[in-house]
Amino acid sequence: MGNMDQKRKNFTSFWHCNDFGLKLLIALICWLCLTLFFQFREQKIEMPDLHSTASRFIVSQVDFEFPDDEATIILKQEALLGISEINKIMESQLRQMRIDFENYLLKNSDWKVALSNSNYQQMVKTADSLEELLLTARFADPKTIQKMKELNLPVSQYLVFTPLPNQDPVLLPQEYWNHLKEMSLSKVLFFQLNDVDEETIDFVVSFFEQKQWTLVPDHSAMSHVKDLIQRNVPQKFTRVKAGTQIIGQGEKVTPRHLAMLHAMKNVIREGRNFWNSWMLLGNGLLAFVFVFFSSIYFKREEEAFWQSVQKLSLFACIFILTLAFAKITEYFFLQNTNNFVEAVRYPLIVPFATLLITILLGSRIAFFSSAMLIVILTISLAVEPYYFLVANTIAALIIVSASRAFRSRKEVFILCGQCYLGVVLVILGFAFLNHKFWVKVLMLDLGATAFFTIVMAILVVGFLTLLESLFNVLTDITLMEYMNPNSELLRQLTLEMPGTYQHSLVLGNLAESAAQSIGANGLFCKVATLYHDIGKLNNPHFFTENQQGGVNVHQLLTPLESAQIIISHIVDGEALARKYHLPQPFIDVIREHHGTTLVYYFYCKELELKGGNKDEVDEKAFRYPGPKPQSKETAIIMIADAVEAASRSVEELSPETLSSLVDRLVEDKAKDGQFDECPLTFQELEKIKETFVKTIIVTRHIRIKYPEKEKSPETTG
Repeated sequence: MGNMDQKRKNFTSFWHCNDFGLKLLIALICWLCLTLFFQFREQKIEMPDLHSTASRFIVSQVDFEFPDDEATIILKQEALLGISEINKIMESQLRQMRIDFENYLLKNSDWKVALSNSNYQQMVKTADSLEELLLTARFADPKTIQKMKELNLPVSQYLVFTPLPNQDPVLLPQEYWNHLKEMSLSKVLFFQLNDVDEETIDFVVSFFEQKQWTLVPDHSAMSHVKDLIQRNVPQKFTRVKAGTQIIGQGEKVTPRHLAMLHAMKNVIREGRNFWNSWMLLGNGLLAFVFVFFSSIYFKREEEAFWQSVQKLSLFACIFILTLAFAKITEYFFLQNTNNFVEAVRYPLIVPFATLLITILLGSRIAFFSSAMLIVILTISLAVEPYYFLVANTIAALIIVSASRAFRSRKEVFILCGQCYLGVVLVILGFAFLNHKFWVKVLMLDLGATAFFTIVMAILVVGFLTLLESLFNVLTDITLMEYMNPNSELLRQLTLEMPGTYQHSLVLGNLAESAAQSIGANGLFCKVATLYHDIGKLNNPHFFTENQQGGVNVHQLLTPLESAQIIISHIVDGEALARKYHLPQPFIDVIREHHGTTLVYYFYCKELELKGGNKDEVDEKAFRYPGPKPQSKETAIIMIADAVEAASRSVEELSPETLSSLVDRLVEDKAKDGQFDECPLTFQELEKIKETFVKTIIVTRHIRIKYPEKEKSPETTG
């Protein structure tokens, strides 16, 4: 247990120490991150809207090549030159010829004499096969067939044959029929005619050979071949020299112009030397200016913030997170050529930091930080500076001006919605100024801004929990969640120790009012007091507020035993708080709200038993283990606890007696050294005492005593 206390003390002292070395380390980390952020700055290339009119000349800054779609289309068209029609036999005519052949077989019996080894079924079967071959036959010129061979397309059914114009019908070339006969001998084409002899095949082929055929274009085959030819044409890249005009003033922006600008942007980005020594020195100096003068401002204007390494580290973390968020967003925009992404002109990045800093560190620090970040991001990000500056400034101002005590995470989304409405007015204002009332442009701007707003709200809510845990910070949002009376610990406290719970509620109101009077965290005091006495759950009936029926169990114990039980509620409370994973600041209040004060009642009892001899009484055994209060809030809770308990034992309360009681209690604590380790000033103590008196007078409804009326002569005697 001692080791854990020591580690916790070291951790707490690390966060709250005023160490110049740690502050310098934080500043160096911020300087390094900001230098790298400046160093890897991207160059903004103006990308006009498609089909818009260019307001000025745009000239190539470097030599580059770009994918020239127009030139590629011309090459594809040239590749199709000389490609003739692909023809096929008219299917209806072929079917008619097939019917004529069967009629011939039925009406004319001469073929039976010439082909004694054949029958009708064999002749029909051969005609069916030939019909299928003629249906698949295609006719084209030599150049078309050669192109098909180059594309590895099947050409076994293709024949070099181009009929003369208006030559219809035509006799198919003899070479084609000879080809069919030669193939029949090897059974390649008529492999399914194993039971048909060669004479039968020749007879059938000769019948169809004598006919004239009508050839019609095969549009499907032609489209397929042309499509494959165009696909095989490589992308044409056109080289542009530096200084060449890309877009002229007043010229309509085409897809070719945008392709040239994209290619130039990529070449400029790839050709930058990020490790140039002069460039690195300049960015380092620029980053030093921002970090140095920010430190001067915080030291002079935000002393409490400057004194806390914890808060400085938290600020640095948010600052670096914002730079990372901005760089990732910029990289996504530059790498993506999607039209929607290119249309984003109002990326909301600064409000992310503004909202986090407002909730975790306060609106004053958020205001200064937002102004600094707006300048940094405007001069370094590859965005439209005018739009970015105005949109982010308005959004940040809305957050700072509307900042209040956030009591739920839902309020983060509400405030982000207010930011969105403010930026919508900015978008509409620029649209009216630029006379761009085109619905699509407005929808893109509004949609992109809504996307950023939603992402910002989600990231803020997500990072809040992480940063609270990492830097030991409690926001009002989390504090409100711990006030839920339905939580397991508070429900147990209500059922088992109603007296202690009521005492905690009254104490919370007292501490909250006093904390607010000196600018401390009143909500924290109110919530922390709900848990400050949870250690009494182990022995609830040993404490006066929970004793019922006039039974006092301490009458059965020695003063030392009673004191040890009373003191044990600190250690028990800490153990219970860790079991239920309460935040460390709550645990600090549990451990510190009695400091190292004396359990005076039982100490006096023990002293009385020893005959008033102080040497025979170990005073340390009657003191709380501490530590003493380390913060203003814990000191306020200590005083409020003593005042609330003492005021309940006073029979008649008046402003005078109450003021005297509070003065005496505070003086006793001060003389005992309980405020030596907290930053309370004498002026703040006076305000705290005044607030306690006023609050108790209001809550206890203490009235001024009116003088009694003198009895009239009529009512006397």
